[in-house]
Amino acid sequence: MIELQDATKRVGNVIHIKPTNLTLQTGHFNVLLGATGSGKTSLIKMMAGLDPIALGKVLMDGQDVTRLNTQKRKISLVHQFFVNYPHMTVFDNIASPLRVAGMAQSEVEGRVEEAADLLQLRPMLHRRPHELSGGQQQRTALARAIAKESRAVFLDEPLANLDYKLREELREQLPDLFAGRGAVVVYATSEPEEALLLGGQTALMEDGRVTQFGPTADIYRNPENIAAARVFSDPPINVGHITVSGTQAHLAGGGKWTVTDIADGEYTVAVRPHRVTPLRTTDADVELTGRVIVTELSGSDSSAHFQHGEDAWVSLATGVHPYRVGEDHVFYMNPAHCRYFGQDGQRVA
Repeated sequence: MIELQDATKRVGNVIHIKPTNLTLQTGHFNVLLGATGSGKTSLIKMMAGLDPIALGKVLMDGQDVTRLNTQKRKISLVHQFFVNYPHMTVFDNIASPLRVAGMAQSEVEGRVEEAADLLQLRPMLHRRPHELSGGQQQRTALARAIAKESRAVFLDEPLANLDYKLREELREQLPDLFAGRGAVVVYATSEPEEALLLGGQTALMEDGRVTQFGPTADIYRNPENIAAARVFSDPPINVGHITVSGTQAHLAGGGKWTVTDIADGEYTVAVRPHRVTPLRTTDADVELTGRVIVTELSGSDSSAHFQHGEDAWVSLATGVHPYRVGEDHVFYMNPAHCRYFGQDGQRVA
């Protein structure tokens, strides 16, 4: 277990990580999800001992490691870049931390071969990194982390530089590779879809702070605040201003529907793009008219970015749809999938 207690990072007078309290457990994936610059890598470096902490503590299995160097924390770190020793074979790359630790050669060989088998690297053990593909180089780095049997494994966007097919393959394998190894696994990503596929627990990050933490699927369904809703959506979540009067919600730019248990006042409404479609799906759908700005076709899905009042919205729908850029188009939103936030950004319904 890794526990952060008011952990804070400063660079000069600038606070990079605001006081953070977070407990990361063994036994499942712990995902840090946020846009580039949100603080994911900084938080990992603090936990790994690569960056100093200005205030607060880092505990590993109850032990205060705040002032311990990286080597004494017994951790592994896998970057998005392929970090391997170019003059060493794959075998020696995987074995390097074990030899530094003074492990017997017979145990080194056993651990290296086990990790190589897990990552399908046994035929490459005598090759050097320049003889490997990008995917094989990253598998070597992952095998080194597995063979080391660390207390904590930090994966900082490890699949970002791989092609799509390799990303899909490794993403599916990662939870199983580290299952049952007794390590805290922390995985940083900027892709909401990746967090959902990995499951486990997710900490949403924005501007150097954790905005929400909990089971990944629960956070996706029930963001506690508008910041969390924005982080956990790709394409961007649709956000609009509404006025509630009685049981009626009136959306700026046009559109109204019935609401319950929400007091009269001004609110922000948020709805994910796949809940805004070019075709009516239920009798309760609210009609929205907007001018199409950009259209995209990705596989079997079509997206349309459109202007609704003063807000830019996105529709994501299955199939090919005849949008025309610069023309008005009617879209339909099901209010059952709306989330409502107060003036302070906290969720009210």
